Amino acid sequence: MSAPELERLIRIIVEEVTAAQAAVAPIRCSCHSVLFECCPDRLRGVVEAGASRLGLHASGRGAGDLAAMIDHTLLKPDASRTEVEKLCREAAEYHFASVCVNPTWVATCARLLQGSPVKVCSVVGFPLGATTPDVKHYETRRALFDGAREIDMVINVGALKSGDLRVVERDIEAVTGPCREAGALSKVIIEAALLTDDEKVTACTLAKAAAADYVKTSTGFGPGGATAADVALMRRVVGEEMGVKAAGGVKDLDALKAMVAAGATRIGASAGVRIVQESKGGAKGPAGTGY
Repeated sequence: MSAPELERLIRIIVEEVTAAQAAVAPIRCSCHSVLFECCPDRLRGVVEAGASRLGLHASGRGAGDLAAMIDHTLLKPDASRTEVEKLCREAAEYHFASVCVNPTWVATCARLLQGSPVKVCSVVGFPLGATTPDVKHYETRRALFDGAREIDMVINVGALKSGDLRVVERDIEAVTGPCREAGALSKVIIEAALLTDDEKVTACTLAKAAAADYVKTSTGFGPGGATAADVALMRRVVGEEMGVKAAGGVKDLDALKAMVAAGATRIGASAGVRIVQESKGGAKGPAGTGY
């Protein structure tokens, strides 16, 4: 990155941080100490007050549309082949957007889901993000070769907190570049629980500059998962042209409603079956791991 390009990027980030601070600074709720407009209780009330049958938007969503927002997720390190096969069967049955699995299971899932509209999503640099851009580049290319059509990468959090913006942008571009070439979606996990609001704005701005398709709240393995406040902040930064994925701790329909109301367009959850069954008014399925 040339000096003028870096200056341009810094200027954009400063403008985004300033705008975010101006938009959210004045009033915080007493219950969660977050910005009033992002308070989970307030968002829940808004959703319930203007909900259709499923309460996701005033325009309404059917159960099929709901499932199409969910990445059916299994990222625990001890996942067995039997569990992965079950994940794929459920994804095909409920028509989830994707199955999200560790790289070692991508080829298996691609084979099991061949002919299905369900995509295979793989993670890169997961869960710490503390590998180099060339390693993430190779991970991405290998996952795409094995059949992944969506990639969720973790940023170099330490570089971001050190102010090494060039490193972070290269880190993200190492993944978004091959995804674009392959016609695959790229999602950038910022691990929001480790960041200040200003750092969240910077991370989202860098992801946007690197032409990522989504920003994502969390790995599910960090100190905290998705919050409505973080989703709302991320949505304000990236605008309407990018997706926002809420992941980590989205275990039921109420939690999903709050994330969608805040601006999420994709949900990562291991409890996808439970959520869809709740939306139909049926019995609740397993709670999932929260990843």
